[in-house]
Amino acid sequence: MVSARDIKRRIKSVKSTQKITKAMKMVSASKLRRTQTAVTEVRPFAAKIEAVISHLAEGAGDHPFLTPRKEIKRVAYVVIGSDRGLCGGFNVNLHRFLTQALEKEEHEYGLIVLGNKVRDYALRRGYTIDTECSKLGDTPSFFQAREVARLVNDAYVKGEYDEVYVVYTRFKSAMSQEPTMKRLMPVVCDFEESEEANEISNFTFEPSGPEILDTVIPQYVEVGIYSAMQEAKASEHGARMTAMSSATDNATEMIGSLTLSLNRARQAAITTEITEIVSGAAALE
Repeated sequence: MVSARDIKRRIKSVKSTQKITKAMKMVSASKLRRTQTAVTEVRPFAAKIEAVISHLAEGAGDHPFLTPRKEIKRVAYVVIGSDRGLCGGFNVNLHRFLTQALEKEEHEYGLIVLGNKVRDYALRRGYTIDTECSKLGDTPSFFQAREVARLVNDAYVKGEYDEVYVVYTRFKSAMSQEPTMKRLMPVVCDFEESEEANEISNFTFEPSGPEILDTVIPQYVEVGIYSAMQEAKASEHGARMTAMSSATDNATEMIGSLTLSLNRARQAAITTEITEIVSGAAALE
């Protein structure tokens, strides 16, 4: 039978863990509020720039950024993960989604990984990593997205990649995140009809559409990667907050169970002592 001393030691250990998980939950909740604000702010801008491209694409003809290439030799996947763990199933779900996507890929591919966890997973699986951009931090900046977008644009123009996809976790709520994949280049112009698209249809553009697209599409890639970074970070913070909340609740239940076991151990010890005293007194008589 476990002694009362061992149970006390276990309770102390669980309480220390509970303090850590509770603190991590509060920190993640604070970071989630900031990142969620960034996600809310960037979504309308991304929708507007998509509406502009969709409108201009109608008269752009065979624009190099819009027209799929006849022969697909190499495909790039920009994968955005996390630098740290302890965030529930966030990394596992993203890694599983990436594996399923690569298993279906029929062409040669290369990964542009953002995050230590994605990099380590890709190395373990033997995937081809072309570029590694770890340590995104808790609040990715537009400068980081611009650097990745510049790398992607240059490689696409040079013909090193024929298609570019971004793989990330889309933020729905603190309790719900969904791994998703979106094609960045060539640009897909089947954007959903929205209020932004209706507004853009009334605009007059100068100079010509193709000239504007030469400037707008690289910006679209920058915004697309930046938006994916913010979505991924919000999803990570939400998943970590939920995981730490569950861990704190489990620690509370475990402390209650251990306290009950401690009380039973004390009662058993007291009963044993009383029995020994009574037995001793009876022997003396």
